[in-house]
Amino acid sequence: MINADPTPTASAPIFRPNARFLLAHPAHFIALGGGSGLAPIAPGTVGTLWAWLAFLVLDFFLTAAALGGVIAVSLVIGWWACTVTAQNMGLADSGHIVWDEVVAFWIVLWLILPAGLGLQVLAFALFRFFDAVKFGPVAWADRHFKGLGPRGGFGILFDDLVAAFCTLLVISIWTFARS
Repeated sequence: MINADPTPTASAPIFRPNARFLLAHPAHFIALGGGSGLAPIAPGTVGTLWAWLAFLVLDFFLTAAALGGVIAVSLVIGWWACTVTAQNMGLADSGHIVWDEVVAFWIVLWLILPAGLGLQVLAFALFRFFDAVKFGPVAWADRHFKGLGPRGGFGILFDDLVAAFCTLLVISIWTFARS
């Protein structure tokens, strides 16, 4: 493991990755969202914002089917990257690992676009709410897949996938109710 400025607290040290850690392994670069996970405040929100911007750029160049393929590959690569990075950090699910937010929000955007800016903002707010509050099925998913191996890497992704599902469910109900 690479020392990346751990800051001690009363109970245990907190691992804070830095640029050196980010660039030390390709898995770190992916799992930390190309550096968006290094944000000192709200890295999950910063990672989701990065995902939104990146998706809009990809959407400009790729078909919906190609975007689906990118998302599918990103899930598999993300599982590996999150597993390796969590192991190297020694933390089961660091808030600095944001690939889970990235790929889960890509799924949301992929399924709601073409949507106007208002619906995209609503999707962002709902996704961040479900991911941060972690109640109901999101909390269950977060609790049941922990660890530093492949199960833990899957768990890092899984609770955000459930948050994405909850986001899409609320948007679907809201859209249906309006029609």
